[in-house]
Amino acid sequence: MNRYQTFGEAECEARLVPIFDLSQQGGIGMVCSAVILAAGKGVRMRSHIPKVVHPVAGIPMVKHVAQAITAAGINKITLVIGQQHELIKDLFAGQNFQYAVQAEQLGTGHALLQARSEVESDDMVLVVAGDTPLLQAETLQQLIAHHRNCQATATVLSTTLDDPFGYGRIVRDQDGRLERIVEEKDANPEEKKIDEINSGMYCLQVKEAFAALQKLGSSNAQGEYYLTDILSILKNKGHRVEVFLTQSRDDIYGINNREQLAWAEKIMRRRKNHQLMMDGVTIIDPDTTFIDSHVSIGMDTTIYPFTIIEGETTIGESCHIGPSSHLNDARIGNQVVIENSRIKEAEIGDECTIGPFAYLRPGAVLRQGVKVGDFVEIKKSIIGPGSKIPHLSYVGDAKLGSDVNVGAGTITCNYDGKNKWPTILEDGVFIGSNTNLVAPVRIGRNAVTGAGSTITRDVPADTLAVERANQKHIEGYTKKKDRS
Repeated sequence: MNRYQTFGEAECEARLVPIFDLSQQGGIGMVCSAVILAAGKGVRMRSHIPKVVHPVAGIPMVKHVAQAITAAGINKITLVIGQQHELIKDLFAGQNFQYAVQAEQLGTGHALLQARSEVESDDMVLVVAGDTPLLQAETLQQLIAHHRNCQATATVLSTTLDDPFGYGRIVRDQDGRLERIVEEKDANPEEKKIDEINSGMYCLQVKEAFAALQKLGSSNAQGEYYLTDILSILKNKGHRVEVFLTQSRDDIYGINNREQLAWAEKIMRRRKNHQLMMDGVTIIDPDTTFIDSHVSIGMDTTIYPFTIIEGETTIGESCHIGPSSHLNDARIGNQVVIENSRIKEAEIGDECTIGPFAYLRPGAVLRQGVKVGDFVEIKKSIIGPGSKIPHLSYVGDAKLGSDVNVGAGTITCNYDGKNKWPTILEDGVFIGSNTNLVAPVRIGRNAVTGAGSTITRDVPADTLAVERANQKHIEGYTKKKDRS
């Protein structure tokens, strides 16, 4: 027997069955809801916002927890919230979650009591912490299955750590059964040597758990009402209290400061990169590639080092992204090449080539086969199929047709100091180098502008527009200058 395995555990495991929708009556014979404890101030984060709002891989950590619960098959979720609770509510706008306010933080037991009215009609409740963003659905499903198959009144999720400092220790009796859980500040030297720790996640039978919660005291180093104390109360009443030991150590990792936040970020991004590579994406160096949780990337796309891909970005198949590119909330088609560029809230069609050192700002839309070259900035503009903006240009508030060529150094002068104005370049237009297009202006189909022109009026189709001052020669200028 494993030194942490309780008697009867093998019997419980032998009767595990698949879990589907745990929120509904039927498959498991009971209704299960979840409570996320998210009222903590997070003092050690040294922040003006609640700890659970801080993002990990682009998603607030409490949303990671809620997503894991939902993926585990539980749709009824109650969040226990505290100060600045509107920030947490805003994260779940439009979702049918319930809320309970813990105005004064008096411990985890007190926090769960605040949710009593929301869950008292349920049979079973899953209790998790809102600061555990690495939590995965599979771990929760295993915990619930163990609890159900053992017919336990309470089950605590545990794991073992090489350095258990800061966590409550699982104290077992000589038979391997749970004796009690002791918090770090209340543990004696021998208890601190125990490497099995309490994750702070539980499955509880609602009726019995809330009856035990009413009997909690606060005679501990923190002066708080510990949720863990109800386990001893339930045991003493003859109820079955189980421990489920998970090997997924990262899942229970709680975030208390910025260093731990960075550590969790690294693990989450490693998981994301692994998933993408298993799905057919080539990531040249996963350690120097940073991809948010919600990003979607198609097969046979290659991501080069030092690339950051954030938000709701979607990338198609057979693309080459990077190195040193930064994309957020962008939509990228198939067979797109982006090199050393910044792409922000832009849409890029199939077979486009971007960079190096291009900047696509919000509202930039590139149709199929567009080329945007080095040091080109595009803002709130539609670039038609096959058009090219190869070098050193700014295009803003513009609409370009198909097969337009914009020469190096071209500027759309879209802002008059008060208003933004549009520039329209119809199909087949050729803009000479160093042209200033003073908006509002329209260049007709197949028209051409001479290099160095400042165009202030509309140009008809099939027309050459040249606007330059006459070139003057001042003879003897250099000799006169030398004498002065």
